[in-house]
Amino acid sequence: MPSDGRNRDRTRESRDGTGPRRGRGGPEPTRRIVTGKGTTLPKWLREEITRVTRKDRLEETLYLLEAGTDAFAGGHFRKARSLLLKTKQLSPRASAIRELLGLSAYRSGLWKEALTELRTYRRLTGDTVHMPVEMDVLRALDRGEDVRRVWDELKELGGRPEVLKEGRVVFASFLIDHGDARGAWEIANPKRLAQNPFEEDLRQWFVAARAASLLGDRETALKLAKAIEKHDPAMPGLDDLRATIRNIGA
Repeated sequence: MPSDGRNRDRTRESRDGTGPRRGRGGPEPTRRIVTGKGTTLPKWLREEITRVTRKDRLEETLYLLEAGTDAFAGGHFRKARSLLLKTKQLSPRASAIRELLGLSAYRSGLWKEALTELRTYRRLTGDTVHMPVEMDVLRALDRGEDVRRVWDELKELGGRPEVLKEGRVVFASFLIDHGDARGAWEIANPKRLAQNPFEEDLRQWFVAARAASLLGDRETALKLAKAIEKHDPAMPGLDDLRATIRNIGA
């Protein structure tokens, strides 16, 4: 579900992946206008679309947006993108449409399109929430200087705590990719381990553990790995991390 700038109806999104992953694809709904469609969308979202969409396009826009939102929530990201591209043509100034289209493109591996749409969303709203995703896209495009620039912008502009944590995860991972484990540790070091961590906390601990293991600090890396396992024993990459830690000094 798109964010509304007021934190409503927004779940925490994993940039490793950002948003839901489950679900199987089904046939794309026939494109048609059905009276009443769009009514399951949150009130704030319907109000936003109504403000920026021509009246003669409103009903179809809401219908397609609802279908695209459902596809995204079910993990059918290419289907969602197809629907949202049509929705964007009907209402190009709707920030929620650009946001969800950008996330759908990101989940589909369409990096340049994702970057364009998420930057448009940020320009329309001023919201920094997806800057970590922008950084991850730039990382995938091998645009290292731009990763650094967006990280500096995020630190300057600020954002909600979970957004800044996600930014640390991406930037520290980028530094590890470029052989700077010390710099990655300085960015990802959690200082303290929360008793009830959020998903972004666990991801930060994971990157910090990777950095610690690369620095040869077996004790710290193992402490972080055990903390992750306590809260999410099935976290992707955890088995490989443990194997790396076991091999420190071997």
